Amino acid sequence: MPSRKVGGKPTSSDVAAAAGVSRSAVSFAFNNPHRISAATRERILAAAAELGYTPNTLARMLQAGTTNSIGVLLPQRLAQIMENPYYARFLMGVGQICDQEGYTLLLTPPLQDSVLKAIPYAAVDGFIVCGLETEGAEVVELERRQIPFVLIDSDRYENAPSVEVDDRGGAHEVTRYLLELGHRRLGVLSIDPGPDVATRGYRGPLGRRMTGIAEALAGSGLAMADVALAEVPVTRVDGYRATKALMAREDPPTAILALSDMLAYGAVDALQELGRSVPDQVSVTGFDDLAESAWFRPRLTTVRQPIVTKGRSAASFLISAIRGEDQHPHQLLGTTLIVRDSAIKPLM
Repeated sequence: MPSRKVGGKPTSSDVAAAAGVSRSAVSFAFNNPHRISAATRERILAAAAELGYTPNTLARMLQAGTTNSIGVLLPQRLAQIMENPYYARFLMGVGQICDQEGYTLLLTPPLQDSVLKAIPYAAVDGFIVCGLETEGAEVVELERRQIPFVLIDSDRYENAPSVEVDDRGGAHEVTRYLLELGHRRLGVLSIDPGPDVATRGYRGPLGRRMTGIAEALAGSGLAMADVALAEVPVTRVDGYRATKALMAREDPPTAILALSDMLAYGAVDALQELGRSVPDQVSVTGFDDLAESAWFRPRLTTVRQPIVTKGRSAASFLISAIRGEDQHPHQLLGTTLIVRDSAIKPLM
């Protein structure tokens, strides 16, 4: 019997020498067993087991031009992504389709703070691209490399499939709801739009949500200038800090409209610490309808977006594109205002 190789990982050449066959026969034993006799294959597998050899599955897949893996190209570092339960719901939907279709899933965060740099290092058949601008260098690079991709939480792009929710309608509905309750002093906890907002304006889902808010305000004779606006990263602690600042204003809001449930949770934390009762003294609303919002105290009034369905649709579109079946579909998912306990008519 062959002896185990010392000082390095055994190769297919080592197995071939030990079994007295060619390297091609070793490849056939693992990949095309019908091309060699059963006895030869058994001898090769026995030699491989004795040497501790396992074939490089990834290299074989890359050589064949497929990995049976899809990537999720993320706009933030993994630690930030994992802090937001939105992504757990979204990836649940993606994972359901991966399980169904026999694909694995690779999370691809920025490399050295660059999403563009991360693309070449991900051995995947295609990408779900989250929250990137359609004219950005990342989309250009994916097209240059002819990698199939699907856009999520971006603007619509005619050269690739996309899935989005009715951000504009959802934001309009929740704003109108607060206005109809009688609130006129609104504080908005916005998702941080980035440094280019001053010259380029709001983009993507945030742009659509801000448009919905502005339209609802206009219906009541108000404008965005009448709103106290804070733009922060989507974390609970940033929602807390921003709310503390809003409530320190000379004329603090009677209602806080958060564009993320995570920001809304932080807002309630801050208000409770300040001794302000929610909703008796200050109303709070969110956006997403995360699982926690139904049992949060007070139960959060929020805009429900179908996060799991978004993930399922994105994965289905991408796998269809990988298989050459895609015709660049675009899906718009609806939103629903979920009225619970965290917003009432102002008492003052």
